[in-house]
Amino acid sequence: MVRHNNQLPENLPQLQNLIKRDPDSYKDEFMQQYHHFQNTLEVFSLTPEKHNKTLDELVMFMAQVAQCYTNELANFPQQLIDLLQKYNTLLDNNMRMQFCRALILLRNKNLLAPTDLLELFFQLLRCQDKNLRTFLQAHIINDIKNINAKHKNAKLNTTLQNFMFTMLKDTNTRAAKMSVDIMIELYKKNVWNDTKTVNVIATGCFSKITKVTVASLKFFLGKDEDEKSDDSDSENEIDTKEVMMSNKFNKKSRKREKNLNKVKKLAAKAYKNKSKAESFNFSALHLIHDPQGMAEKLFHQLESTTKRFEVKLMTLDVISRLIGLHQLFLFNFYSYLQRFMQPHQREVTRILQFAAQASHELVPPDIMEPILKTLANNFITERNSSDVMAIGLNAVREICSRCPLAMNEYLLQDLSEYKNYRDRSVMMASRSLIQLFRNIRPQLLHRKDRGRPTEATEELTELQYGEVAAKDYIRGADVLLTNEKTEVEIDSESGSDDDEWIDIAHSDNEIDEVTESEEDTESEKDISNGSNESAADLDKVLSKVERKKLKATRKLQDKADKVELAKKATMERILTDEDFKRIDLANVKKQVFSTKKGLKRIAEQDPKERSELVKLGDIENIYKKRKHDKQTRIESVRQGQEGREKFGYKDGRMNIHCSKTNREKRKTKNYQMMRHKVQAKVKRSFKDKQIALRNHLIKLKKMK
Repeated sequence: MVRHNNQLPENLPQLQNLIKRDPDSYKDEFMQQYHHFQNTLEVFSLTPEKHNKTLDELVMFMAQVAQCYTNELANFPQQLIDLLQKYNTLLDNNMRMQFCRALILLRNKNLLAPTDLLELFFQLLRCQDKNLRTFLQAHIINDIKNINAKHKNAKLNTTLQNFMFTMLKDTNTRAAKMSVDIMIELYKKNVWNDTKTVNVIATGCFSKITKVTVASLKFFLGKDEDEKSDDSDSENEIDTKEVMMSNKFNKKSRKREKNLNKVKKLAAKAYKNKSKAESFNFSALHLIHDPQGMAEKLFHQLESTTKRFEVKLMTLDVISRLIGLHQLFLFNFYSYLQRFMQPHQREVTRILQFAAQASHELVPPDIMEPILKTLANNFITERNSSDVMAIGLNAVREICSRCPLAMNEYLLQDLSEYKNYRDRSVMMASRSLIQLFRNIRPQLLHRKDRGRPTEATEELTELQYGEVAAKDYIRGADVLLTNEKTEVEIDSESGSDDDEWIDIAHSDNEIDEVTESEEDTESEKDISNGSNESAADLDKVLSKVERKKLKATRKLQDKADKVELAKKATMERILTDEDFKRIDLANVKKQVFSTKKGLKRIAEQDPKERSELVKLGDIENIYKKRKHDKQTRIESVRQGQEGREKFGYKDGRMNIHCSKTNREKRKTKNYQMMRHKVQAKVKRSFKDKQIALRNHLIKLKKMK
């Protein structure tokens, strides 16, 4: 290769380019620069706190050509590491950053092990250089991500995770905080999303360093970045072809069409909710090895901590999520929350949210009952404002939806009396509580509040504490073996008005629902009246009671037959997508229609399908008209005025500086100057017009 005599040794970029093209030909020039580097390094060690531009350029030059002379530069990485370890706090910021860039360049060329570099970088976190710390954190995350890009390097990951675990216990605040931030970022990037990483981060919740504790708690309170989309395919929608055909060939009426649209919407909504991708709001909590132990340690730490109130709230949030998610037992937690359940307490709605999140079916009712009584005494009283009462009722509803046995009959009936309260927010909150218990424990409600029973409520069975309703069949599968249609068929009786409705989807054995209380009351009344009547009337009374008992027996037999059909359909055949669509449509029909002819009720959300996380908006949900308060109305008015022309009289002049007309000038004149003209324009009454016309006609007559 031809030598370029004009390329001087001082021109390092040019020499670097030539060496990368032909390393062997320029080895002498390289050795000359290498000896110069060694000499400069010795001089620099005498005054490490000063910036040395020559050493700065030589270090980067050596790092760029290191892959060309691996034997000669075998000790070069270790020299830089020793230099940074020895003078890490004395070096100039620019010099320290340049040495780190050179080491990263060597690491990218696989001339340096990642563990050696990580250990050095964590030591450099003690330096008072924020830019350097940010730069090192970004490199560590990208380096580990690139290592696991093609396949997981389990051995290296284990070594790095163990190193991170030791750094969490480091006495240096910056090093510990940096290590937990790196692990959290790697978890979010799905690089280290295993159980070991989660449990290492969990140990950070018990750190003595507040910043590490807060970062770890926020990690468990956050959401997954890459949740699956809720988009549902069109093929998952319920096929309503049969429903439309039924409506096409049956008698047309306005109510039939309205009811058909309602059932189609409910069926589509139910199937859409079922087809949504399962999302975990805090899936990291699912990977905890010992959730009970972690909850107990956090609660013990909470009772003895002197940290800020915001940190206490985050700790309460994590404990409540652990209890609700893993169905843990931590009975002292509920009594601890009771102390903060006051309307004047700061962030009281979040305290109520934590109480709801920590509720589950395995909590004994006598533990949760004091929580409900505290809410009723402190919030749901007329001495408080309507907003406080509504929030208290919403909190009771959220707790009872997860722990239904906590509510007793007397308290529920007392809270139900607010359904006719003068304030709309309290009224709606009370009615939502009533609607919840209609679907889970209707027997606790007063008979007038239970609403019209549906086929779905008839199938409800009250579970005792610790009881599990394990079914060996799919609910509603009996529709596959019967001649009933899965759509809703409603027909009117011959000769009746269109306003009367008949559910012809029921079999002949189905009867009107008669509650036990009605049977007992009517039978006692009839028997007491019958004591004063004749024997024939007594026979009629007895026959009436027997007839009711017979109907009830047939009803139970009908229910048993449906269960047997559902078991047979589930066990003896492979269900297809079309079968599941028919079953879903039949279940929606049960929620809409009552057992009584012509009665229907709107289907509500299944309480068993509620999410694990309690939304703060569900507790703070106050039913008010939009723009209710003055400040909101003012903001809405000002928002509507943006981009609008100025309100008032629009001047039609092309040039606003030209003179105005007399009509325009009159608008700005004093009233006393225009008074006589204004009076002339006052409209006369009909009587005045008659008098004026009469005088005018008289005057014309005299003139003739």
